[in-house]
Amino acid sequence: MENVVVLIVGVGPAGLATAACLSQFSIPYLIVECESCSASLWRNRAYDRLKLHLAKEFCKSYSGMNVLVVGSGNSRMEIAYDLAAHGANTSVVIRSPIHVMTKELIRLGMTLARRLPLNLVDNLLVMAANLIFGDLSRYGIRRPKMGPMILKSKTGRSAVIDVGTVGLIKKGIIKVHGSISKIMGDIVEFQCSKKISFNVIVFATGYKSTTNIWLKNGESMLNGNGLPIKEYPNHWKGENGLYCAGLGRRGLAGIAADAKNIANECVFDNAMSSITGLLNKIKDEIQ
Repeated sequence: MENVVVLIVGVGPAGLATAACLSQFSIPYLIVECESCSASLWRNRAYDRLKLHLAKEFCKSYSGMNVLVVGSGNSRMEIAYDLAAHGANTSVVIRSPIHVMTKELIRLGMTLARRLPLNLVDNLLVMAANLIFGDLSRYGIRRPKMGPMILKSKTGRSAVIDVGTVGLIKKGIIKVHGSISKIMGDIVEFQCSKKISFNVIVFATGYKSTTNIWLKNGESMLNGNGLPIKEYPNHWKGENGLYCAGLGRRGLAGIAADAKNIANECVFDNAMSSITGLLNKIKDEIQ
């Protein structure tokens, strides 16, 4: 029987990153995956033009329809943009404050964060964003009190990278609504008491982990939603050799950090196991 030290469940970005880190230390592993390919979400359910946030393209079939997009991040804003670009009468629900940035600003922030305090970097980014986008509060988009870099480091919430959605919002092509009170068939009632009929409602609200459904004896590490009980940065480590990568909801950077932590922990465990085995052998020889 093959000597496998680590079993990796899932060949998504987290599984592949963990396998790569284990390979650097020559630690044997086995990957199991229910799909027929690696990274099936990105390969089979993403736009050709972008494979980070969006679901499979469906916007062309909704031309002329009233469509409401509900969510809190990049997926919502990008889907709304594509729906509007394909002729849909598009509305979005923006419940929580968000930072809207450009790719260039995010890249600048990541570069400056290597040498400057995050609060200083945040001040510079917010000033630049205000110059680029202006005051978005008049359009229903409020900024969080916490700056974009500190918000990301403390909560894992990323800034929204604008792909043209803000411009369509300013022109009134995409309408912004607040929180939903209730949905009755095709009628959506908002907390402001306004009622609007929509042909389609798109929930770009993320995913729910199913790990806690099939994983037995993992109650000490995961909660009822299949997410880590421990807070960042110790969320990745469970008991009895059980770890999770990518469940901290901190994007690709979080996946990379989890994978490195798991690989380092496996190296340590292997070293301790070898030392224990050697000590037991010496003990047996002495006896």
